[in-house]
Amino acid sequence: MLKKVRDALQDHSGEGSSAQRLAAIPETGPVMPAILPEELVDRFEGELQRVAGVARRAVSLAALDEILQEILSKHEAGPVVLSRNPLLVQVGLPERLTAWGKPFTVWPREATASAASDFRARCFEAKIGFTGVEFALAESGTLVLSSLTEGNQLASLAPPVHVALIRRAQVVESLEEVLARLPVPRDPGQPLPGRSVVFVTGPSRTADIEQISIRGVHGPTYVYAILLEDSCFS
Repeated sequence: MLKKVRDALQDHSGEGSSAQRLAAIPETGPVMPAILPEELVDRFEGELQRVAGVARRAVSLAALDEILQEILSKHEAGPVVLSRNPLLVQVGLPERLTAWGKPFTVWPREATASAASDFRARCFEAKIGFTGVEFALAESGTLVLSSLTEGNQLASLAPPVHVALIRRAQVVESLEEVLARLPVPRDPGQPLPGRSVVFVTGPSRTADIEQISIRGVHGPTYVYAILLEDSCFS
């Protein structure tokens, strides 16, 4: 690869500026093959499963109830934390958890220092963290979350189980599309997309010790992505 770069930049005739030589290099085009719009969700779910994530789809609120209760039962959930993503409220997640007798804490929209500190402590005590996403990246099965929408990012990082709710319209093709669509304004007086943007590609894992892969060292051991079809909101 480096030889090709050197050959392309080298001026064998000794003529022409560096800018001219660079201009002569052909465009490489897209690095990844294009994904058809109708294949985005399937591709996202397939890539997520490749990195040990779990993809589920809810075609109704009743189906969502079944999925959530299955997750809560499987992981014997104790305390639960919720980000402030409005999607969680739209599907009535707080009311559902209350009805099922599951204690939970929600990141407050108007967070004082005391409330933020309390939520942080709750995140490290929680068994499951529920969030929404800004985008779901099809080419790599990645969840993209911003602190502007979620509040404190610890809901997706501290509990051993992370459950993200997604709408079909949030599934996009490429990293370039994510970067182009992130709500970063040109006007410096407008708010940025929070203090941080987190890219989550499957459960946390490391192989630092003897090259043995271990999950859950730096973050969740389990990552679920639940796609909510539009029928859940009708």
